[in-house]
Amino acid sequence: MQPLAERMRPKNIEAYIGQKHLIGEGAVLRQAIESKNIPSFILWGPPGVGKTSLAQLFAHVLQCEFYSLSAINSGVKDVRDTIQAAKDKNLFSSARPILFIDEIHRFSKSQQDSLLKAVEEGTVTLIGATTENPSFEVISALLSRCQVYILEPLKKSELIKLVDDALKKDEQLKTKNIEVKEYEAMLQYSGGDARKLYNVLELVASLARNNEKLLITNELVKKHVHNNIAIYDKGGEQHYNIISAFIKSIRGSDPNGAVYWLARMIEGGEDIKFIARRIVICAAEDIGLANPNALLMAQTAFDAANSVGLPEARIILAQAVIYLATSLKSNSTYMAINNALELVRKTGDLAVPLHLRNAPTDLMKDLNYGKEYKYSHDFTDNFEAQEYLPDNIKNTKLFEPQNNQQEEKIKLRLNELWKGKYGY
Repeated sequence: MQPLAERMRPKNIEAYIGQKHLIGEGAVLRQAIESKNIPSFILWGPPGVGKTSLAQLFAHVLQCEFYSLSAINSGVKDVRDTIQAAKDKNLFSSARPILFIDEIHRFSKSQQDSLLKAVEEGTVTLIGATTENPSFEVISALLSRCQVYILEPLKKSELIKLVDDALKKDEQLKTKNIEVKEYEAMLQYSGGDARKLYNVLELVASLARNNEKLLITNELVKKHVHNNIAIYDKGGEQHYNIISAFIKSIRGSDPNGAVYWLARMIEGGEDIKFIARRIVICAAEDIGLANPNALLMAQTAFDAANSVGLPEARIILAQAVIYLATSLKSNSTYMAINNALELVRKTGDLAVPLHLRNAPTDLMKDLNYGKEYKYSHDFTDNFEAQEYLPDNIKNTKLFEPQNNQQEEKIKLRLNELWKGKYGY
C-alpha cells in the first residue's frame, strides 16, 4: 500500500494546499497551467511544502508524460536515457513531456550540462526542485533557461487542513473513527514538512482498532511518535535545534554527543556540504589558536567529503568531528574580530596614521605618507615597536590570549616584543 503522502497527492488545483502566491487565482503558475503553456522552471523551498506535488499536478492537468529523476541516485547516463525516451514518446504526442528532477542542486556540473540541449530545444519541460539557493547550486547556463519560483513554508492553518482532508478523503483513514482533539504535537514533529506530517498522522492512525473511537491528543502523539520516527527537518526548527546541539557538543568537548548529532543529520538527508561548512566554522570559532591544525583538518574534511560523497563521506566527517571535539578549545580569535568590529562601529572611519599609508606618488611622499615607517625585517628578530592603530584608539587591546599551551606561548612572545604595552 502506498504511504499516505502519496495517496494524498492532489489531482487538481483546488486540492493543492498552500503556495497561493504561485497557483492562486491570477498567479503566475495558475496562468501557465490554464494556458497549457508552461516554461521550464525551478521550485526553491524547504522540504515538504509541495514541490513534487506541484510538478506532478502540472503533468496530470496537462495530460503529458511525466519523467522523474532524483539527483541523489541518477547519473549523466540516466539523464540522457530519460531525455531520449521523452523525445521518442514526444513523436506521438502533442504535449511536451515534463522532466522532474528532485534535489537538482545535488547534480554535478556535467549532469546539469546534459540537460541544456533538451531544455533549449524544447524536448522536455524541466521542473527542478531544490532546498538550496539555485543561484549558488545551479549552473548559470541552466539557470538562464529556467524561471525560479520560491515556495513558502506552509502555514499552521494549511497544515491542519492537510490533516483534516486526509481523515475525510483518504480511502484508508475515512473508514476509521478518528477525531483530532489537539494538533500541536503533530505539527511540532512534522516541523512544517507535509510529508512528515502525513507520516505522523498515519502512524498515530494505525492505533485505531475496529470501530472504537481514537482521540488524537498531544500526549498520544508524543508517546507513539517519539520512539518510532527519527525526525530531522532540513528547513524548520528541528534543523536549527540539531545543528545547535551538534556545535555545542563539539564546543563542549563531547565526541559522543557530537558524532550522535552528526549521525542524526546524515540519516535525515542533510546536505554534507552544509555539515562540512559548519565544521570549518567551528574549527575557527571554538578551537582557534589552541590548535591551529583543527582548521586544516576541517578544511581537508570539507574537500574530501565533497569529493567522495556519501556514504563514505560519513567516515571523513566523523573523523573531523571527533578530532575537533577532543581538541583544546579557544575562542580568542572569534572574540578579537567581534571586539574589533564593535570598536569600528563605535569610532567610525578613523584616519590611517601617516607612517602606515602607501606613498606611490611624489605628492604623497611630500605629504609625509609613509614617512618614519619602520620596516620590521630591517630590525632584530624582525620586529620594531611602532603604533599600528589610529591615534584615537592607540594602545587598545582587542586580542586576549587564553589559558592553553599554544596561546600561553603567544602571550609570552607578545609580552617580550611589546614590553607590556598591551598588558599581556
